[in-house]
Amino acid sequence: MAEIIKTALITGGSKGIGYGIAEVLIKEGIRVAITSRSPESADAAAASLNKINPGFALGIAADVRDLASQQGAVDNILRQWNRLDYVIANAGVGHFAPIQELTPEQWQETIDINLTGVFYTIKASLSALKETAGYFITIASLAGTNFFEKGAAYNASKFGLVGFSQAVMLDLRSEGIRVTTIMPGSVATEFGNNPTSEKDAWKIQPEDIGQMVSDLLKMHPRTLPSKIEVRPSRPGGK
Repeated sequence: MAEIIKTALITGGSKGIGYGIAEVLIKEGIRVAITSRSPESADAAAASLNKINPGFALGIAADVRDLASQQGAVDNILRQWNRLDYVIANAGVGHFAPIQELTPEQWQETIDINLTGVFYTIKASLSALKETAGYFITIASLAGTNFFEKGAAYNASKFGLVGFSQAVMLDLRSEGIRVTTIMPGSVATEFGNNPTSEKDAWKIQPEDIGQMVSDLLKMHPRTLPSKIEVRPSRPGGK
């Protein structure tokens, strides 16, 4: 019998946390499809990942704000690899401004990507995950339990995502699909600044989140860590 090669979809996987997760999984022999709104970014990231494990990465242009686009991404994966085992809903955006300055467009984009986009991702992938007794992982944030100044849109999206993920976990566990939300603190990515290895060495690194995802996938199915908070060990490098 041929060995079954597991397959993962990572939204927003062309950089940052998404790419860090993809890099860890592909090193472990899992096929990885990454999505980005930019076809060029998706293709470039997939080409880089394929240098690690040739033929194991697929770049797909898709927008989490569009259900049809997400369904198209899942259909593409099923055509290519005939299965989908893991979905990591990672795509996110942040607009940070006091409520007096936060624009309706910034609010809408934040909610559409960070919250509605995750709803579209699970709706598009649910049938495929049922076939494989799969795993759905959302990348939330500590901002999902800790509000802060100038964070109205981002806090709202991440508070909502944590609640959404936990409710979905209760809906799907009886069907053999596990759901976990990971809530990172400060991560060294392009999300808030342009990281340098020296400046941001104290922060969580994208590959650290990748290792956490890998560990979750390896855990015995009888056990489900449904919500994980993760922080730098030494804030600010102190």
